[in-house]
Amino acid sequence: MENEIKKKVMLSGIQPSGDLHLGNYLGAVKNWGARAEEFDCYYFMADLHTLTVRQNPAELRRRTLEQLAQYIACGLDPEKNTLFVQSHVHEHAELGWILNCYTMFGELSRMTQFKDKSAKNADNINGGLFTYPALMAADILLYQADFVPVGEDQRQHCELTRDVAIRFNNIYGDVFKVPEPYIPKAGARVMGLGNPTSKMSKSDPNGCVFLMEKPEDIARKFKRAVTDSDTENCVRFDRENKPGVANLMNIYAAVTGKTFEEIEKEFDGCGYGVFKPAVGEAVIETLRPIREEASRLLADKAYLQKVYSDGAEKASYIARKTLRKVYKKVGLVEKPF
Repeated sequence: MENEIKKKVMLSGIQPSGDLHLGNYLGAVKNWGARAEEFDCYYFMADLHTLTVRQNPAELRRRTLEQLAQYIACGLDPEKNTLFVQSHVHEHAELGWILNCYTMFGELSRMTQFKDKSAKNADNINGGLFTYPALMAADILLYQADFVPVGEDQRQHCELTRDVAIRFNNIYGDVFKVPEPYIPKAGARVMGLGNPTSKMSKSDPNGCVFLMEKPEDIARKFKRAVTDSDTENCVRFDRENKPGVANLMNIYAAVTGKTFEEIEKEFDGCGYGVFKPAVGEAVIETLRPIREEASRLLADKAYLQKVYSDGAEKASYIARKTLRKVYKKVGLVEKPF
């Protein structure tokens, strides 16, 4: 028990706004399971964050449960990790409001993702879309997280969280632990198969490989993957001049554990017609057990309900302690119950 207390806390969440894909898995979820021995890990379905964009209610509920099943199938043991649904822990929304009042308008205006999402949702630029980094800060600070495993594109949010925590601590004393971004070195950034200059995204389904996708569909996507326009037809890692090939090599390295040098030797003289299907097949075999296990779990609704209920209970216990301290510091009258 003493070792448990001494563990550093790690926390992360993914929005159930679409099915989990290969980029989510290789860049984040794959690495999460192995950390349970070293860290006290909290992983959640960030369903409150999805509401900044209009959602189909039935689809959102379905995707939330599917994401939980996929988390477990990817190796996140509920006995070793705290898995929960964000909206089941009301302290997230409550601390989110408090931190709204300690986050500057100018800071929110500079958020790159706000600019991107505003451009994509011009008819629905709502207040939540603007202030959601404050809720994201609450997600992290509630659990006194030491580390937040984020992609390079999320570093800006982690920096804002640190700024808000430091600002609050400077006013009220030592309330929040200031978190550090935890960026994995390998497989951290998987690009789209159709556009290797942009991160793999569910918004481009043709260039995105989903965890629950049929093997034949995955194979077809890799056969159509963009390589390069030169006549070299050579498997060589050159991110600047051959971004498509580099992306495929990055994916192949992540699922096989091979180095770029080993991959270049393996496909020396073979050309893209051999290389692309080989990458697709390696991905198919990597995802097959995940897809099968997730499908089995989804058929056991009672088990999934127990997982997210137990997770919410544990998360709420930790979150309540932080929120109680915050309420006292800012001058709110303590709840009588």
